[in-house]
Amino acid sequence: MNVTVLQFPGTNCEYDTKYAFEKLGCNVEIIWHKDTTLPENTDLLVIPGGFSYGDYLRSGAIARFANIMNAVQEYASNGGKVLGICNGFQILLEAGLLPGAMKRNDSLHFISKFNYLKVINNDNVFLKELNIGDIVNIPVAHHDGNYFIDETGLKELESNNQILLKYCEKDGNEQNLNGSVSQIAGICNKEKNIFGLMPHPERAIEQLLGGDDGIRMLQGFFK
Repeated sequence: MNVTVLQFPGTNCEYDTKYAFEKLGCNVEIIWHKDTTLPENTDLLVIPGGFSYGDYLRSGAIARFANIMNAVQEYASNGGKVLGICNGFQILLEAGLLPGAMKRNDSLHFISKFNYLKVINNDNVFLKELNIGDIVNIPVAHHDGNYFIDETGLKELESNNQILLKYCEKDGNEQNLNGSVSQIAGICNKEKNIFGLMPHPERAIEQLLGGDDGIRMLQGFFK
């Protein structure tokens, strides 16, 4: 499997992502934001976490206009699989590839810790290795992870099974981690080829680092 990882000024998880997918047997190439094309053999495009352009305007708002994003839009519109993690999720929202927006955490503090997530829908390639209701323990690290969507948009997400993950406690009870509407931690588009989540599955692939629940999430993309 060939994975392409984007890199913007301020990205800080590209090598974590590269390591994770290589550990799972993939070929990984990192692409600079000034490039205008993606490798033709790309099976999965990942927009990793970090602070693209320092988050000086809004998280992901400047990266949305980078040269490479035209190729990302074309790749996604042709059914290519895209995964946005943390800042990558924010970029997908700013680019209009996923619905909704991000606000500051309701605590106004940066959150960095392992946190439990509940699988809400698994009828997609990302979470097909997991079961609905499964609980995974995945690191979060964000300041602007408060996902917002209006009531109409929320109902649409629910009716199309686009809500993938929600923040929860160890027993599965939903948890208000950062103020996100309906405790949403990850979503996909209607066509289910574009995925975004705030937690970092690439940081949960080895017990040495605190847990390996991220493995089954990333393996869902394997052919």
